[in-house]
Amino acid sequence: MDLTTERLVVRDWSEDDAEAALAIYGTTDVTRWLTPAMDRVTDAAAMRSVLQAWQQAQPNLVPPRGRWAVQRKEDGMVVGGLGIHLLPPYEEDLEISWQLHPDAWGEGYASEAARALIGWAFTQDTDELFAVARPNNTRAIATAKRLGMVWVGETDKYYGLRLQVYRIRHTDTI
Repeated sequence: MDLTTERLVVRDWSEDDAEAALAIYGTTDVTRWLTPAMDRVTDAAAMRSVLQAWQQAQPNLVPPRGRWAVQRKEDGMVVGGLGIHLLPPYEEDLEISWQLHPDAWGEGYASEAARALIGWAFTQDTDELFAVARPNNTRAIATAKRLGMVWVGETDKYYGLRLQVYRIRHTDTI
């Protein structure tokens, strides 16, 4: 699946993306906010292994689940990643997540890419998506709101963390 927006391409990850992915998932500025909690990836070899695992899992996931790279059109640089997966513990609710390289923060890339992914997900027999964020992750919360996601509440149901929960339904305007 490739999605194209005005400035971005949302596409499958490739092993060739290891260095760019490491610049995202190898920084604590990004990983400290991830749910589930994830240690930063420490080197390119480890990142390549993570990407290989994501690539191997992708064909076995029921759409709209998966993980994708966010690539900037103007220079081909991978500036982030997106994912849709089942939230624990009941694996009924689908979570959309976004991660951007800190140098790409504040450019509107997360909203632009996530909006395209949400639109596609709603063509895949999906009625609603959730986003979860740590209460002090103001960037993620602002992005969820920009996407038109509605605050549902706060819970410790997911990942054993106290999280803010946002939802968007197929019937909502994105």
